[in-house]
Amino acid sequence: MAHTEILKTYKIFIGGQFPRTESGRYYQPAKLKANICLSSKKDFRNAEVAARNAFGGWSGKSAFNRSQILYRIAEMLEGRKAQFVDELIQQGSTKKQADQEVVLSIDRLVYYAGWCDKYMQIFSSVNAVASSHFNFSVPEATGVVSVIAPEETSLLGLVSVIAPIIAGGNTCVVLASETKPLCAVTFAEVINTSDVPGGVVNILTGNTKELLQHFSSHMDVNAIIYCRNNKEEIKLLSENASLNVKRVFIYNKDWSKSENENPYLILDTQEIKTTWHPIENIGSAKTGY
Repeated sequence: MAHTEILKTYKIFIGGQFPRTESGRYYQPAKLKANICLSSKKDFRNAEVAARNAFGGWSGKSAFNRSQILYRIAEMLEGRKAQFVDELIQQGSTKKQADQEVVLSIDRLVYYAGWCDKYMQIFSSVNAVASSHFNFSVPEATGVVSVIAPEETSLLGLVSVIAPIIAGGNTCVVLASETKPLCAVTFAEVINTSDVPGGVVNILTGNTKELLQHFSSHMDVNAIIYCRNNKEEIKLLSENASLNVKRVFIYNKDWSKSENENPYLILDTQEIKTTWHPIENIGSAKTGY
């Protein structure tokens, strides 16, 4: 009797759990013998709630602790390197391209792990003011960031966008590549075993046209990062983002180039907070010098 091949059904990743899509719908990308979830509006809403609930705890962690956790993600990805290489090959990469993409992804996580406790010194300032005050400006996490991940670089692009977001203390909801979703789903397993608190990173799969409206219009999302080049989609998300003045960043980058890993990508999803503090006893302060 002939064996009937059973296709694996990959789940989405919300709040540190792997639920099936609320819609009950699935699709099969070209070249990939698997069922991938077609996420719904409710899936996105659940992911956003998980991200918002996780924000306070994650942004409140010490920068050094966030650094340790990003480094742990790199360690876990290193341990599963062969699996990711195989998955990239399944999605159309050559062996050489797949090896390079996985290695760059690991290195990128280490890079941003190193910046977690340093970017604040670079971007903070003490401002000169014409009054008896100290005036400080420091970056702080903006909140929940929704992400439309790159379509072609399904692992490296995903890592390159997520890493600076969470390095800066934000949480995120990510829509994976529609045509090459496999590495994103597997990367969720890496996240889940890397000390990352549930809800900090949430990964959905599905149809971009169905979900872009929700990713860009939700009133409790603080910023959106779009990593593709569809002009109609860019116009739609820009219009929707204006409803609550959320920040919009369009990243059309070659993620394999070293200039596209830098601390300014952390700064993109930071708010600059300025604090005024009165100098109560100027004479005493001068005496202290």
